[in-house]
Amino acid sequence: MPSAPRILIVDEVGFSTNLIALMLQKKGYNIVGKITTGEEAVLKAADLNPDLVLMNIRLSGAMNGVTAAHNIFQLFHIPVIFISETEDEKILEPARYSQPYCILFKPFLELELTITIELALYNHSIRKKFLTDYPVGAPDKIMGLNEVIIVLDTKGKIIFFNPFAAWFIDLSESKILMKYWREVMMFINDQTNEELKDPVNEVVQQSSVVRYDTNTAVVTTTSKRRKSGISLQPIKDDRGKLFALLMKINEK
Repeated sequence: MPSAPRILIVDEVGFSTNLIALMLQKKGYNIVGKITTGEEAVLKAADLNPDLVLMNIRLSGAMNGVTAAHNIFQLFHIPVIFISETEDEKILEPARYSQPYCILFKPFLELELTITIELALYNHSIRKKFLTDYPVGAPDKIMGLNEVIIVLDTKGKIIFFNPFAAWFIDLSESKILMKYWREVMMFINDQTNEELKDPVNEVVQQSSVVRYDTNTAVVTTTSKRRKSGISLQPIKDDRGKLFALLMKINEK
C-alpha cells in the first residue's frame, strides 16, 4: 500500500489553518508541518521533504509566499498549491512565475481541496520526469552531507543552509536565516589575515563562479577559524533567470 502523501502547510496560525489540516487528515494525508513564514518554509523544505506544499500567497515575515514557492520548487522540485484570501490581480499576477499547480481561494470546500491536491500530485509525478537535476543536490542527500551548503538570494542573504553549515557557522538557526552572509562569517587570507573581497556582486553581475582554493580561512562570529576551500556560483531557474547563489565550503 502506498504511503499517505505528506503535506506541508505554510500559513498564519489560526482557525483556517487548523481546519485545512483537519480536512486533510480526515482524508488520510500526513501533515508534516504547519509553518508561518516563507523563509522558514524554504529552510525546512529539504528536511521535511513533503510531497506537496500548501502555501498562502500573503505571509508575514521577510519572504512572501510567491518568493518562497519559487525557491522551494526551483531548489527542491516540490510542487506548490497557493491558497489566497485575495483576488487582487496585482498580487496574483507574479504568482504564475512560481509555477504553482493551482490557486485555491478561501473559503473552499473540502472536496475542492482534496481533488486539487490529487490532481497536483498526479501532474507532478509526470512533470518531475522532465525536470533537470537539483541545483544544490537532492534534499535527502544535502541534509546529510559533511559539507557546508548555503543558498543566498541575489542580495546575499541566507535563505537556506544544511545542518552541517549550522554546525560550521556555530550559530542558531534564527541567527543565520535571512542574514547577510557577512553577518555570520568572513573569508580571510590565512597567511596575511586580510579579509577577502565579498564575491556576491561579481557572481550576480557576471553570472560567474568565484573560488577561493588556497590560503583561505573562514572566521565565524564566535571566533571559530577553519582553513577552507570556498566556491560561490549562480543558480538560475528554468527560465534562465538568476534567482539564487550556491555557496559551498569544504574544511581542509
